[in-house]
Amino acid sequence: MRRLPLGSLRVFVSVAQHLNFTRAADALGVTASAASLQVRALEEYLGQRLFRRNGRMVHLTNEGAALLPRVQRALEELERAVDDVRLDRLPGPLRVTTLTSFLQLWLLPRMARFRSAHPEIDLHIHTSADAVDFVRDDFHLAIRFGMGGWPNLWSEKVLDEWLLPVCTPALYAKHGPVRTAPHLKPYPLVHSVSEPWTAWLFDGRADRYAGGFRGAVFEDSESVVRTAVQGAGLALARWSLVADEIHCGTLVAAGRAVQYDRSYWLVCPARVRDSQSAGTFMDWIRAEADLFKSTRGVPNSS
Repeated sequence: MRRLPLGSLRVFVSVAQHLNFTRAADALGVTASAASLQVRALEEYLGQRLFRRNGRMVHLTNEGAALLPRVQRALEELERAVDDVRLDRLPGPLRVTTLTSFLQLWLLPRMARFRSAHPEIDLHIHTSADAVDFVRDDFHLAIRFGMGGWPNLWSEKVLDEWLLPVCTPALYAKHGPVRTAPHLKPYPLVHSVSEPWTAWLFDGRADRYAGGFRGAVFEDSESVVRTAVQGAGLALARWSLVADEIHCGTLVAAGRAVQYDRSYWLVCPARVRDSQSAGTFMDWIRAEADLFKSTRGVPNSS
C-alpha cells in the first residue's frame, strides 16, 4: 500500500475550509509556514496546483475543488474507524483537556458543583495550549480557545470573550480610568504575549506588535491576573478570568471592554457526543456558562 501523505491531506482540507493559511494553521495548532510547506509538498506529490495564492488569501483551483470532497469523506471515515476502536478501549475516566488559565481561574472554582452533582464520573483534566489530536491522544473532549472551524470535529461555542484593563481599587484610585493610549502612561502595565495592549486599542485583534508598551509581559494569562490581584500593575485580562475577582471587589475594571475575536468552544469527535459521561459533562459546562453570563453579565464596552 502506498504511503499516502495523510498529514498534508489534513492541512489541505483545513486550508480549503478557511481559504487562509493563518486561520487554517491556528485551527490545526501549527504555524502558517508549516501549513504552507505541507500544501506545497502535497502539490508536488500530486503534480497539480491545488490553490491560487493571493497574499494571505487563497482560492481552490479546479483540481483542488474536485479533490476536496473526496478527501474530506475519506478522512472522516478513517477518523470514525479509529475512534470506534480507540474509544472502545478507553473506559473509565472522562479525559478533558483545556488551557491552564481557564482551568485555574474559571473551571476549578466551579468544579465542586460538578463533583457534588455527578460523583459517579471520574474526571481527569489535562492542560495545554496546544491543539489536541484526538486520533493520536487519549482525550475524549477539549475546551478550546479560538475561532472555531476545527476540521473533522464537532464543536460548539459556549462562551464569548472580552478583553479589559483591570487593577486593584487602590491603583485605580491613584491613576484613574483609561480610555485611550495616553491614559495608560501613569500605570505600570501587564499583559500576556498572546493578548497585548494593542488588542485592546485595536478592537480585540491580537495581531499587532506591542513592542512599544513597557511593563511586564507573561507567557500565560493566569500570571497576568495574579499580578493584577497583587496590585503590581494595570493588566489587560480576559473577562472570563477576572469577572469573579471584579464581582468580589478584589479588582476593578479601569476602562472599556472590547470583544475578543476568540471564544471558548467544546470540541470533540462526533461519536463522543453519544458517550453518557461526556454528554453529562458538556451539559454541565453549558449550564455553568449560562449561569456565568446571567450573574456576571457582559462587561461595559462604552
